[in-house]
Amino acid sequence: MPKELHQLNKISFRFNQFSGDISNSFGVYSRLDYLDITRNNFRGLLSQNWSKCKNLTALVIRFNNISVCIPPEFGNLTRLQKLDLSSNDLACQIPTELGKVKGMLSLFLQDNKLSGVIPQELRFLHKMEHLDLSTNRLSGSLARYIGEWEHINYLILSNNKISGKIPSEIGKLGQLTKLDFSWNSLTEGIPSEIQSLVNLEIVNLSHNRLSGSIPNAFEKLPSVIDINLSYNPDLCGNITGLKLCESQITVKKNNDSFHHRLILIIVLPLFGALLLCVIYAYRRQKKKTFPVKPMVEGSNDFFSILKFDGRQAYNEILKVTNNFDENYCIGTGGYGIVYKAELQPNNLTVAIKKIHSSSSENLVDHASFLNEILESDIISKELDWLKRVKIVKAVANGLAYMHHDCSPPIIHRDISGANILLDSDYEAHVSDFGTSKLKLDSSNWTTIAGTYGYIAPELAYTMVATEKCDVYSFGVVAIEVIMGHHPGELVTSLPTWSIDYLLHAIVGDSRIPPPSSQVEKLVNSVLILARACLNSNPNERPAMLPISNVLSKER
Repeated sequence: MPKELHQLNKISFRFNQFSGDISNSFGVYSRLDYLDITRNNFRGLLSQNWSKCKNLTALVIRFNNISVCIPPEFGNLTRLQKLDLSSNDLACQIPTELGKVKGMLSLFLQDNKLSGVIPQELRFLHKMEHLDLSTNRLSGSLARYIGEWEHINYLILSNNKISGKIPSEIGKLGQLTKLDFSWNSLTEGIPSEIQSLVNLEIVNLSHNRLSGSIPNAFEKLPSVIDINLSYNPDLCGNITGLKLCESQITVKKNNDSFHHRLILIIVLPLFGALLLCVIYAYRRQKKKTFPVKPMVEGSNDFFSILKFDGRQAYNEILKVTNNFDENYCIGTGGYGIVYKAELQPNNLTVAIKKIHSSSSENLVDHASFLNEILESDIISKELDWLKRVKIVKAVANGLAYMHHDCSPPIIHRDISGANILLDSDYEAHVSDFGTSKLKLDSSNWTTIAGTYGYIAPELAYTMVATEKCDVYSFGVVAIEVIMGHHPGELVTSLPTWSIDYLLHAIVGDSRIPPPSSQVEKLVNSVLILARACLNSNPNERPAMLPISNVLSKER
């Protein structure tokens, strides 16, 4: 890049194949405030020249082959707000001088080979909102000064060699939404102060050496959608992935004994009553015969399944009811209005219920199908990133309505790309309720409903559909929308990928430009949620209501 271009203030070469020694590829640009060269093939050392770009507010050089150290002179970039050097080959310690960049909002150094301890000088970055130092070789313990990062949203230190206990000062991080200390060597208990993190949505403390019982209210944090505390052998509590504490085991045994006695007291009289009903019904059945009218192949039955035409039927209903004129109304109900209709050619008199429009604008029932023109399915659309995020939000809202606002709740059982329809404003609608069932119907199903590639894995052996099956299917659809095509066999491995790797592996639809840094945050939120939804353990998948709430907060 010519060093003479001193008038530039923004440079973006993202997702290209530029190469060369970065030490000599860039000069000093006094007006430059933004540089992003993500996903290229630059190599070499970071030049001290960057520290002379005094107006620089964002420096993003991730996914290249930059090696050795971060220059201490970077501490002179007093206007710097974002530094992203992730996914390179940096192998020195984090320079203490970075603590002088008081306006730093986002520091991303993950996926390198950085060693040593986290410099205590970072305590002075009071405005910091995002810190990701994961997948390095950092050691030492977590300092109590982390409580000074009162504005931080993301704190990710996973895949390092950090030891010691989690400081109680973590309870001061009131804005924290994601906490990931997994794959370290943390010991002792989880501090009770973590219960103060009312905005916490995702927490991962797995693969450590934590011990004791989890705080009582930890699992009831209002915003949490994904908790992973597994692989801490000495940690106990009533949460998925952990063993029960001794006190809980005693309570459970006492409850089980009581429940067994209660079941016997209730079931035996009911069984006797049921037996009497069966005998009475059998005797009545013997006294009656029920002639069955055979189906004639040439019948002119208007509703013959083999030749039923929904559009023709609807047009005929409109005609004979004069567009649902109130003169034909014979009754009303909670779900719609009932009309009398005489259908040709057999003058068949039937009652037609016109379903009320759904209370959720992201659901499409049969009435909506007949009254709205919905353009196409999501797969064939070349949509920009904001529209894709909007689609995922709408699907989440629709499912949240079905699972949490309907009484009884409705399980869709066939959420797939082909059942998400878009209107002219690219608003997504959940459609095709042909396989849906109410939650109160607890019966097993002898066949698996759903579409291959979207079906939750547990259905193969349980044959029981739950809301968490819809959640899994939603996760597949969310990935599909972001990728622009079905993820295929990747679905089984996605839950094990790091978020950063997931983002750059998934976000690569060549039909549209890469997302801006702001939009990338939205896409990242979608991918975090989708990954949680694809957990093979249904009990560890989030519910749709918190998913909808989280996405609704994103702007």
